[in-house]
Amino acid sequence: MKHITFWFDPISPFAWLAFQRLPEALMGSDDAPGTSYTVRYRPVLFAALLKHHGQLGPAEIPAKRDWTYRHVQWLGHSLGVPLDMPAAHPFNPLPLLRLALACARPAAPGACNRFVAEQVMRHVWEGGADAVSAERLTALQGTLAEHMALRGEELADPNGDDVKARLRTNTEEALAAGVFGVPTCEVDGKLFWGLDSLPMLNAYLQGDAWFDGDGWNGVANIQVGVSRKA
Repeated sequence: MKHITFWFDPISPFAWLAFQRLPEALMGSDDAPGTSYTVRYRPVLFAALLKHHGQLGPAEIPAKRDWTYRHVQWLGHSLGVPLDMPAAHPFNPLPLLRLALACARPAAPGACNRFVAEQVMRHVWEGGADAVSAERLTALQGTLAEHMALRGEELADPNGDDVKARLRTNTEEALAAGVFGVPTCEVDGKLFWGLDSLPMLNAYLQGDAWFDGDGWNGVANIQVGVSRKA
């Protein structure tokens, strides 16, 4: 059985699209049966990844912002995944990230289950409302608290020091693993970034021999021809 880590931040529409498509993308076919796998959903602060790597986010480049918003809505439409732009974007995702981690189990303090990840991202990407309005965040917290109660557990304090520290640790561990963007799927130390990498991930899980060759392993040997300085 393979173990996949799904690094995500609900601020990313691509994380929502990839989340919805992941089970189908990993299904088998007549020629290639499905792979047995588990998924851990790990919230991470995308802005901290960008800062570490010295990058701007897509929404911080005006022309790219317009294109990205058009593109993700088209992708949702074409893939059959409901996607409505929230009332304001980008926004501060910290309350949502902390709510997700407030649902973590002691055995896996840096991860939430699929239900929680879905509720947090659906809160943003369906309905076109304000993702961080106090009223809506309170309602989401109530939904997650009910979910925890059904499991015989309590929702941790999303503003508590433990949850805040866990988010920082998640971000540090993502950076240490080489994560630079969301969504990223990690398996066997290999990183698959973005919605469009899901078929590639599936091929790896199916044992495609390409991943043993230079297509994957040889890229570090490609020399930098020119370096643009800011």
